[in-house]
Amino acid sequence: MQTNEIRKALENFTDWLGHYGETSWDHQSFFAGPIGRRAKSFYYHHRTMGTATVAPMIFCEAFLPAARTYFHHPIRLPIADAHYAMGFASLYEATGNEFFFDQAVHFLEMLERERCVDFKEYCWGYPFDWVTRSGVIPAGTPLITTTPYVFEAFLQMEQLRPNLKWGRILHSITRHVSQDYKDFRLSETSSTCSYTPFDKVGVVNASAYRAFTLTNAAWLFRDNLLSEIAVRNLNFVLESQRADGSWPYAVDGKRDFVDHFHTCFVLKALTKIYFLTGNETCLKAITSGVDFYLKNLFSEDGMPRPFARAPRLTVYRHELYDCAECINLCLLLRNHFSELDKTLETVTAGVLENWIKPDGSFRSRQLMFGWDNVPMHRWGQSQMFRSLALCLREARVADHQPYENLNSKCYVRDLRAA
Repeated sequence: MQTNEIRKALENFTDWLGHYGETSWDHQSFFAGPIGRRAKSFYYHHRTMGTATVAPMIFCEAFLPAARTYFHHPIRLPIADAHYAMGFASLYEATGNEFFFDQAVHFLEMLERERCVDFKEYCWGYPFDWVTRSGVIPAGTPLITTTPYVFEAFLQMEQLRPNLKWGRILHSITRHVSQDYKDFRLSETSSTCSYTPFDKVGVVNASAYRAFTLTNAAWLFRDNLLSEIAVRNLNFVLESQRADGSWPYAVDGKRDFVDHFHTCFVLKALTKIYFLTGNETCLKAITSGVDFYLKNLFSEDGMPRPFARAPRLTVYRHELYDCAECINLCLLLRNHFSELDKTLETVTAGVLENWIKPDGSFRSRQLMFGWDNVPMHRWGQSQMFRSLALCLREARVADHQPYENLNSKCYVRDLRAA
C-alpha cells in the first residue's frame, strides 16, 4: 500500500478542510432549492412533460456542475460529519496525534447539535426537503441510512476513550433505531424496515443498515431483543439477493437498479454482522455478492463502475463516492477474498493519481467530458477521507490487527450502565 502517498494526501486534505470549512454544496443541490424541488416533483408525477422541467438541471450536472451553486446554498450534513469524526479517529489511532482526536470530538459535538429536534431519541437526517418518487421527506426527518453512521462514529470514539455521555447517546440511538422505524412482515422469518419512521418502502440497504446497527448494539448492551429485530431485517436482505449475487436497490418493482455504492453498503453490513455473529448464511451471501461485485461493477481500467444495471442515462464515468466505498469494503474483506487486495491497490492508486486537486480536496466525478470539481462533503469528500484514514490506520497499527477486529465483538466493556 502506498502509505507515504496516503499520508501526504490526508495531510493536504486536512489543511484544505480547515480552510474551506465544514459546509458545502451537495449532490442534491440542484433539487434542494424551491425551483429544483418543484421540477423534480413535477417529473415524478408527469414523466413525459416533467422530463423537460428537469432537463436543465441534468444538463448542468453533466456539463456545468458548478452551476449547482445557483440552485441552493452550502449546508452541513450529519452523514458527512460522522465520516469526518471516524476519519479523524482513525488518524488518531494511526498516529497518536491528539490533534486528530480533538478534531473527532469536534465533529461529535457538531452531531449533537444537528440531531432531529422533533424526536425524543438521538437521530439524524437531511437538512433539506428531499423530493422522492414517494413524496417529500421534510428536512429534519430521521433516515436509517444516516443514523447508523453516527452510531459508528460515537462507538469508535467511545472505544478509544470511554465517555458516559457518548455511552448514553449510543443507548439513545439504539432505542431510536429499534423503536421508531416500522417493520413490515414479508415472510415467516423476515421483515423489511421503513426508510424513515413514516414510510413503507422496501429499500434493501435500509434494512441492512438497521440489521447491522442492532446486531452491534445487541453485543454492546447484551440485549437479545435487539438481535431478534435485527435477524428479521437481515433475513429480508438475504432473501432479496438475486441468483446472480446482486441486490436491487429496492423490492418495490420500480427501483430495481444495481449500483456500486449501494452494493457496497449491503456487503459491508453483512460483513460486519458476520464478524460479530459468525452467521454462515451471511458468509454465503457475501461470497456470492463479492463475485457479482467484481465481475459487474468495475470498468476495464479497474476503477469502480457506477451501475451494473442503470435506472436511467448515466451522465458520468466514475464517482468519488464509489471509489471511497470500494476502498472501505476492500479493507473489510481483503483478508477473506484475495482478489480484493488487488482491487484495493488499483483503486487507491487511481484516486491518488487522478482524483486529488491541487488544493488537497478530491474531484467529485469524472464526467463524460472533463471533471466535476465542486467539493461536496456528503458526496464523496468525507467518505474518501475516512477510507484513506482507514488505509493509513491499517498500515500503521503496530500489530497489524485487521480493521474488522478493531470494531467488533472484541469490545467487551458492558455499556448497560452508561
